[in-house]
Amino acid sequence: MWKTGFVAFEFTGCHLIIVPVSSISQSKYISIYNTSLALAYDHLGEYELKNIGLACLRSLLGMAVVCVGYAPLVALAGVCPAVLDHQLNSIKGASANLCQYSGKVVLVVNTASNCGYTSQYEALQTVFDKYREQGLVVVGVPSNDFGKQEPGTNAEVAEFCERLFKVKFPMLEKASVSAPSANALHEALAKATGQRPKWNFHKYLISRDGKEVLSFASNVAPTAEVLDRALVRLLTAK
Repeated sequence: MWKTGFVAFEFTGCHLIIVPVSSISQSKYISIYNTSLALAYDHLGEYELKNIGLACLRSLLGMAVVCVGYAPLVALAGVCPAVLDHQLNSIKGASANLCQYSGKVVLVVNTASNCGYTSQYEALQTVFDKYREQGLVVVGVPSNDFGKQEPGTNAEVAEFCERLFKVKFPMLEKASVSAPSANALHEALAKATGQRPKWNFHKYLISRDGKEVLSFASNVAPTAEVLDRALVRLLTAK
């Protein structure tokens, strides 16, 4: 077994992508050696496998790495930021290790289907489309904490988001975001900012290295200038 973390190297003729190495046995990697799969997957199988051509696989310095021809080099290497170091579930029930978003700017929003702010789904998708190529990921967390405005099942919420707002950004399963029963991600975000959501569509913005976390109230629209300025600053930070 290898320790939790990420590693990226560059070889002549190909680049390496960051590979999650949390509790992964060597046999799992050997089983996909010399196949057409570009991304290794961990013991929970949560990482999407993309057919972009596997060039080589190596074990260096006691950590697993995958070498992918023509893949972009991921510049950020290091351990997962504590604020993202959580294992949750997606709205479809798949395991979701939030460390997969290390190196990205992450916008976390607690959502609800029957709220006056529900139309912000459309703006969230707009922001995601605008900045995703620059490294932004939006993560929605449906919650029934405020006004009981998210009563549906995960399947119902997913269908609602896709049908009415064409949501393509990642959605996690329904969860509490309020003390004392907040999910692990929101508990970490509350500790980092000193602020907890007071209503649906509260927003947290996390820097690429996880060292800066900003908090925005529900009435701050995803496309508001104050949020857009913060997004651009974090996305362009060296």
